[in-house]
Amino acid sequence: MADLASSLASSLLKKLGSLVYQELYLAWGVQSDLHKLESTISILKIVLLDAEDKQANNPMLSIWLGRLKNILYVAEDVVDELEYEALRKQAITTYGSAMAKVCHFFCSFMALSSRLKLAHKIKDIRERLDEINADKVQFNLTERHEEVHVNPLWREKTHSFIDPSTVFGRDGDKEEIKKSLMHPNPTRNLNIIAIVGLGGMGKTTLAKVVYNDESVVKHFQLRMWVCVPENFNVTRLVKDILKSAGGRVDKNSSNEDTLQTSLRELLKDKRFLLVLDDVWNENRNKWTELRDLLNGGSHGSVIVVTTRSHRVSSVLDPVYTHSVEGLSKEESLSLFVKCAFKEGEDKLYPNLLPIADEIVKKCKGVPLALKSLGGLLYSKVDESEWELVRGNEIWELEENEGGILPALQLSYNQMPIHLKRCFAYCVNFPKDYDFSNILLIEQWVAHGLIIQMSPNKKQELEDIGELYIKELMSICFFQLDLQENLFGMYSFKMHDLVHDLVLSIGHEEWSEIDSDNKDMASTVRHLSISSSSQQVSKFSNKLTNVRSIMYRNEPHVSSVEACISRFKSLRLLTIPYSDFENLPSSIGTQKHLRYLGLSLNQSIKKLPNSICKLHNLQTLLLDGCRDLERLPKDMRNMINLRFLTISTKDTCLFVNGVCCFNSLQILWVVECPRLECLLPQMDRCLTNLRMLVFVECESLTSLPPIIKHLKALESLYICDCEEIDLTGGGGGDAQDLNLRLQILYITNLPKLEILPEWLLGSANTLKHLHIEQCENLKALPEWLPTLKSLQTLEIIECNELSSLPEGIRHTKTLRKLVIIPEL
Repeated sequence: MADLASSLASSLLKKLGSLVYQELYLAWGVQSDLHKLESTISILKIVLLDAEDKQANNPMLSIWLGRLKNILYVAEDVVDELEYEALRKQAITTYGSAMAKVCHFFCSFMALSSRLKLAHKIKDIRERLDEINADKVQFNLTERHEEVHVNPLWREKTHSFIDPSTVFGRDGDKEEIKKSLMHPNPTRNLNIIAIVGLGGMGKTTLAKVVYNDESVVKHFQLRMWVCVPENFNVTRLVKDILKSAGGRVDKNSSNEDTLQTSLRELLKDKRFLLVLDDVWNENRNKWTELRDLLNGGSHGSVIVVTTRSHRVSSVLDPVYTHSVEGLSKEESLSLFVKCAFKEGEDKLYPNLLPIADEIVKKCKGVPLALKSLGGLLYSKVDESEWELVRGNEIWELEENEGGILPALQLSYNQMPIHLKRCFAYCVNFPKDYDFSNILLIEQWVAHGLIIQMSPNKKQELEDIGELYIKELMSICFFQLDLQENLFGMYSFKMHDLVHDLVLSIGHEEWSEIDSDNKDMASTVRHLSISSSSQQVSKFSNKLTNVRSIMYRNEPHVSSVEACISRFKSLRLLTIPYSDFENLPSSIGTQKHLRYLGLSLNQSIKKLPNSICKLHNLQTLLLDGCRDLERLPKDMRNMINLRFLTISTKDTCLFVNGVCCFNSLQILWVVECPRLECLLPQMDRCLTNLRMLVFVECESLTSLPPIIKHLKALESLYICDCEEIDLTGGGGGDAQDLNLRLQILYITNLPKLEILPEWLLGSANTLKHLHIEQCENLKALPEWLPTLKSLQTLEIIECNELSSLPEGIRHTKTLRKLVIIPEL
């Protein structure tokens, strides 16, 4: 991840320039030094994109970037300390007792030593940055800006020739594409066909097979093949198309009118086939400009586009999209054997075939991976060499130009910088890990990896994170699991080869502490721990700037205490499945902590009140902590909290929570069997809450009266709450409510007999209504068809319900109606 200094610099500059903290900088007497620091970082930033592109071929430049990134991390911690002080002041001013405010007043005068120490840190950072800035002159770097960022990675120029004997398992794909090619949509003069799939899956090969098919050659009067450059320049593409058709193009010709005239003359009255290979352009205007220039051919002309991105495909508006899947096990083995052995030689070495079979399984049907590993083993017959490949990671093939890693590396290099950081962060997770969208997004937020896309349009960070995930899915870096989407969560995985790529990118910054560790690089910032506290202590002095720690198994409390005391720059700490009764009180010293995961600790009884000093904390996961007696009394001081999950034995939450949690976006209350009330005497709380979940709260009798004030609430899930009566929650007249609820999901509510009238407050926004196992629900209200945005209505195992409202058939927005009786 050494190529991300530019993103760190951008993030720092944004914080340093924020007006919110200028007063604090002035009060601490560090404003002048910070302005100088901001100036130096600004000077460095304008050459960082160029440096990041050139570092692969310049080891000294890579070292220089590493030095810069290290000091930027230190600077980020210093600025973060100042931000923490601002939040602490805000919490004390808003919620502190009179004594706390007096103590804060005197501490402000007593903090001279802290201010001098901070000023010294900033001066040291500035001097080190000045040295780095002076050293950059030796690299002859040029100024670049992100909006024109292009990564000059080696790319094999594709061509149209293919030997059919080298193609495996694509006969069915070929015939499907040929059918669309030879019998296009008669209503269109120019048809577009998209071939979409993961890098290395064989899209180009498949396009070549179709392009050279005898019947295709006869059908089209003109065929052209163009490998599309990463920068989708229409003028350059016109030149390449003319060249492919055999036309002469003056190298110095840049007159667009002349080129366009030549293209029209070339295509006039001809049925043509044009293959545009490896397209990355997502700009619809550029695509429309090119397509309009190609409209001059005769009826039945076709453009075939290969791309790794479904987003690119959607921009094209194709008449047919063909998704290229992996080869079967038999096809994969045949391709691998052909690449690994001379013809017939595989029969001479039967001992190698079982190993070959395991290597093929690892490749999961990706042709480029099979070719790469088969090519590596070509003419090698020593069994130990084959076993070494079976156990190695694919990033070790980095310099093999035909391998899978360069192909996936290209996809990575096409990403904008903010997306690179988010993808690179996934090095923290093992292969075949089931990612959760919500948890991953909150971890990205904790590390400051999600940025506002538009300064003029404020978006919630969680929404931007969802867009990031969709972008990564569109280029097949994430693959969606076909599992139920519940509580706004869905799961997805990384292909093993994509995981190998992320390891190759992030291995210098991630490591696992286990019993086999012998050494660890000082560059490590993300730790997975599956060993004892002694192993943690062994490496702690070398690791000075660890940002995240994830425990993989049940940790001992001494190991957790060691991490808390030794690593002071943590943004994230996850300790699932632990069995200690008390979280160490030293947790309150983690000023930078944004994400604390304590899920499924079934022994923990208390949280120290010092946890409430974590003013930066954004995510706190306490679900599955069934023995937790109560929440700390000063939790309202966690003024930055965005995502909270709770399991507790307490009867009432947030007793001292008046006017608190206005940053909270998501609240899950799960497995709270004694819970009777949620928010007593609160009418100005949770004003930004967007998702509220109740699961297995058997003693909860009603929704809190505050429900009528939650005007930002979009999703409400209520499951397995046997005593709850929904009709009393809204309070007041339904017409007075102005809610924005989009999803209502209720299941196993025995006391539900009719839907609450307060739901009418969301008449303009409710899109999805799911009712399941509500055994006493006898009727749906007659006003249900008046819900103007209702798209999905699901009624499952509600056997007392005998009919739907009369007007439901006239609901124009309803797209999906599901009724499943009890079996």
